[in-house]
Amino acid sequence: MGSLLYDGEDRPIHIDDRALAHLKVVIATKLRRQESFTLSWKHSDSEPGGRSTIWLHPSIPLRFVFDEEEPPELNMQWVEDLMHSANSTGGIMLVDEVLDV
Repeated sequence: MGSLLYDGEDRPIHIDDRALAHLKVVIATKLRRQESFTLSWKHSDSEPGGRSTIWLHPSIPLRFVFDEEEPPELNMQWVEDLMHSANSTGGIMLVDEVLDV
Protein backbone atom coordinates (compact mmCIF):
# COMPACT_ATOMS: atom_id res chain seq x y z
CA MET A 1 0.00 0.00 0.00
CA GLY A 2 1.57 3.25 -1.14
CA SER A 3 1.02 6.73 0.22
CA LEU A 4 0.46 10.19 -1.15
CA LEU A 5 1.80 12.88 1.16
CA TYR A 6 0.06 16.15 0.43
CA ASP A 7 0.94 19.68 1.57
CA GLY A 8 2.91 18.60 4.63
CA GLU A 9 -0.07 16.73 6.12
CA ASP A 10 0.77 14.31 8.93
CA ARG A 11 -1.76 11.76 7.70
CA PRO A 12 -0.86 10.13 4.39
CA ILE A 13 -3.45 9.21 1.78
CA HIS A 14 -3.13 5.44 1.35
CA ILE A 15 -3.44 4.19 -2.22
CA ASP A 16 -2.55 0.80 -3.66
CA ASP A 17 0.98 0.88 -5.15
CA ARG A 18 -0.24 -0.07 -8.63
CA ALA A 19 -2.92 2.63 -8.66
CA LEU A 20 -0.47 5.18 -7.22
CA ALA A 21 2.06 4.43 -9.96
CA HIS A 22 -0.57 5.18 -12.61
CA LEU A 23 -1.76 8.30 -10.79
CA LYS A 24 1.83 9.54 -10.52
CA VAL A 25 2.19 9.56 -14.31
CA VAL A 26 -1.01 11.57 -14.78
CA ILE A 27 -0.41 13.95 -11.87
CA ALA A 28 3.21 14.62 -12.87
CA THR A 29 2.12 15.33 -16.46
CA LYS A 30 -0.53 17.81 -15.35
CA LEU A 31 1.74 19.57 -12.83
CA ARG A 32 4.62 19.75 -15.32
CA ARG A 33 2.22 21.68 -17.59
CA GLN A 34 1.51 24.02 -14.64
CA GLU A 35 -2.13 22.83 -14.54
CA SER A 36 -4.22 22.69 -11.37
CA PHE A 37 -6.96 20.10 -10.87
CA THR A 38 -8.74 17.98 -8.27
CA LEU A 39 -8.14 14.36 -7.29
CA SER A 40 -11.07 12.41 -5.83
CA TRP A 41 -11.32 8.87 -4.45
CA LYS A 42 -13.74 6.68 -2.53
CA HIS A 43 -12.67 5.82 1.00
CA SER A 44 -11.40 2.29 1.58
CA ASP A 45 -13.37 -0.23 3.60
CA SER A 46 -11.10 0.42 6.60
CA GLU A 47 -12.09 4.12 6.68
CA PRO A 48 -15.41 5.79 7.45
CA GLY A 49 -17.65 5.78 4.36
CA GLY A 50 -17.63 8.51 1.78
CA ARG A 51 -15.09 10.06 -0.51
CA SER A 52 -12.44 12.77 -0.46
CA THR A 53 -11.17 15.39 -2.89
CA ILE A 54 -7.97 17.42 -2.81
CA TRP A 55 -6.90 20.37 -4.97
CA LEU A 56 -3.56 19.80 -6.70
CA HIS A 57 -1.47 22.78 -7.76
CA PRO A 58 2.18 22.94 -8.87
CA SER A 59 3.10 25.00 -5.77
CA ILE A 60 1.67 22.49 -3.24
CA PRO A 61 4.22 19.94 -1.94
CA LEU A 62 3.41 16.38 -3.00
CA ARG A 63 5.29 13.14 -2.37
CA PHE A 64 4.61 9.64 -3.69
CA VAL A 65 5.79 6.79 -1.42
CA PHE A 66 5.70 3.21 -2.68
CA ASP A 67 6.04 0.02 -0.65
CA GLU A 68 7.28 -1.94 -3.66
CA GLU A 69 10.88 -1.36 -4.71
CA GLU A 70 10.25 -1.91 -8.43
CA PRO A 71 7.66 0.07 -10.41
CA PRO A 72 4.90 -1.99 -12.02
CA GLU A 73 4.41 -2.29 -15.75
CA LEU A 74 1.92 0.43 -16.63
CA ASN A 75 -1.43 -0.21 -18.25
CA MET A 76 -1.52 2.63 -20.78
CA GLN A 77 -5.31 2.36 -21.15
CA TRP A 78 -5.67 3.05 -17.41
CA VAL A 79 -3.28 6.01 -17.71
CA GLU A 80 -5.39 7.33 -20.60
CA ASP A 81 -8.62 6.84 -18.63
CA LEU A 82 -7.17 8.75 -15.67
CA MET A 83 -5.80 11.49 -17.95
CA HIS A 84 -9.19 11.83 -19.60
CA SER A 85 -10.82 12.32 -16.19
CA ALA A 86 -8.03 14.75 -15.20
CA ASN A 87 -8.93 16.91 -18.18
CA SER A 88 -12.62 16.99 -17.29
CA THR A 89 -14.30 19.63 -15.13
CA GLY A 90 -14.57 17.08 -12.29
CA GLY A 91 -10.84 16.36 -12.16
CA ILE A 92 -9.26 12.95 -11.64
CA MET A 93 -11.56 10.33 -10.18
CA LEU A 94 -9.51 7.35 -9.12
CA VAL A 95 -11.23 4.48 -10.87
CA ASP A 96 -10.37 0.78 -10.81
CA GLU A 97 -8.17 -0.65 -13.51
CA VAL A 98 -10.04 -2.41 -16.30
CA LEU A 99 -8.17 -5.40 -17.65
CA ASP A 100 -8.69 -6.83 -21.10
CA VAL A 101 -9.70 -10.44 -20.73
